[in-house]
Amino acid sequence: MQKIFVDEGQVVRKGQLLFKLETNTQNQDASGAKAAVQAAQVEVDRLQPLVDRKIISVVQLETAKAKLAQAKSVYNGINATINFGTITSPVDGVVGSLPFKAGSLVSAASAEPLTTVSDTKNMRAYFSLNEKELLNFNRTFKGATTAEKLKVVPPVELVLVDGSVYDQKGKIETINGIMNPQTGSTDFRAQFANPQGLLRSGSSGTVRLPVIQKNVVLVPQNAVFEMQGKQIIYVVGKDNKVESRIIETGGTSELNFIVTKGLEEGELFVSEGASKLQDGTQIVPQEVSATAKDTTQTQSK
Repeated sequence: MQKIFVDEGQVVRKGQLLFKLETNTQNQDASGAKAAVQAAQVEVDRLQPLVDRKIISVVQLETAKAKLAQAKSVYNGINATINFGTITSPVDGVVGSLPFKAGSLVSAASAEPLTTVSDTKNMRAYFSLNEKELLNFNRTFKGATTAEKLKVVPPVELVLVDGSVYDQKGKIETINGIMNPQTGSTDFRAQFANPQGLLRSGSSGTVRLPVIQKNVVLVPQNAVFEMQGKQIIYVVGKDNKVESRIIETGGTSELNFIVTKGLEEGELFVSEGASKLQDGTQIVPQEVSATAKDTTQTQSK
């Protein structure tokens, strides 16, 4: 490594010079290869008139031309290697780490790259859905093909690691056509614009896909507790005695679970302190509507 022209984290443009590698040895080889090309060309030029006058066989000329072509190939290969000594950025982006310093020995056989330039103008977020979620996705968004489904999928949001929502909405672009047998999931890819450079390559977050569901039952998440992998809620029955019931949910809506099975509209359930109750416990419920902001009491939907 002869010289490094950039630093880690620097924004570079396509074609900008990044590194200069030492090529003195290759330059000497190129001089020798160029001389060999010239010598081969002289030999071809010498034999051509002799063949024209039928003094020598055409085979000798063809042999000389083959040697000339071989010499040119060697010379062009050395020149290509010399050109590799001047390394420029292939894209607009941000320079990653620089593991090699000036004076380090590098070659085409080095396992570690000189650096990585990340094009961060548009960022791709990769996420996956399990088999159950994928079935729900396919049933929700109509279309005979994946391309038709992607046309009707609404823009997605990106929740960053600090819990804030990224101010640019994204679009799901691709869906892997194969289910991973080891994880039981399928990979999706969404693209987000990154005009301010807030997103960086390798960062993590949560992709949120909005889905409109009508006539569904919502219950606060704090009303549901888990036991042995089952989601359980306490329903208020006769004489205000509570009874545990296993429910199934299909995602969330803000701070609520969407109940798909186990609870009907109009039933009363306990939304606060459910983990302290037992079957048959008698309570004095204070009913509130589903639109009430205070969900610490018993809700009616």
